[in-house]
Amino acid sequence: MKTCTQKAKLSTNKTLINAGKHMEIGAPEQKGGRVVLPGERLGVIEEFIPDSGTYVKDGVIYSQLVGRALVDALNKRVLVYPLAEHIRVPRVGSIVIGEVGNAQSDNVLVRIFQVGREKLSGTFSGILHISDVQDRYVSSMNDVCKTGDILRAKVISQKNHIYHLSTVDKNLGVVYAFCSRCAALLEPKRHEMHCPKCGHVEKRKIAIDYGREPL
Repeated sequence: MKTCTQKAKLSTNKTLINAGKHMEIGAPEQKGGRVVLPGERLGVIEEFIPDSGTYVKDGVIYSQLVGRALVDALNKRVLVYPLAEHIRVPRVGSIVIGEVGNAQSDNVLVRIFQVGREKLSGTFSGILHISDVQDRYVSSMNDVCKTGDILRAKVISQKNHIYHLSTVDKNLGVVYAFCSRCAALLEPKRHEMHCPKCGHVEKRKIAIDYGREPL
């Protein structure tokens, strides 16, 4: 009679074998494991051995592709097998929409939730550096965008598995900006942004069609 431990090990090994088969034929019916995106953290090398579909940076294991993560707890291995169904992801040249997150003096993080006109089921992280904002000199990212703003940008690089963004073109930049005092939607007037609620005046690098992006 098999013990509970033996049964669990047999079940896990069977899952791994089936996953390996599905990796070869790309069968869409395989549902085991959570869906992960490129660059998503899976664990650390002190805990798991990285397998196919992963990469390691600074001791951390990340997903290399869009797929399903499978963790073999008994053998301490983690792998990602690709999904057969089509999933839209940002690529170099993609126009993306995202929400501005943490801001530094020379760059901001952007939580990408849309590629072109297609909403994403998950999110990707991008970074906009002050040198990629516009052609003329920009002294501070505070004059470009603020946390919570909705931004349209172009993916110009995927160096080190990070989406690097640009807002140089006229159709790129902030499409919705919110007052840093009262959170009301700002209105563009000449070269400044005015709050209709509290009267506060701010600066932004806005897209030419500011306020008209369907979200």
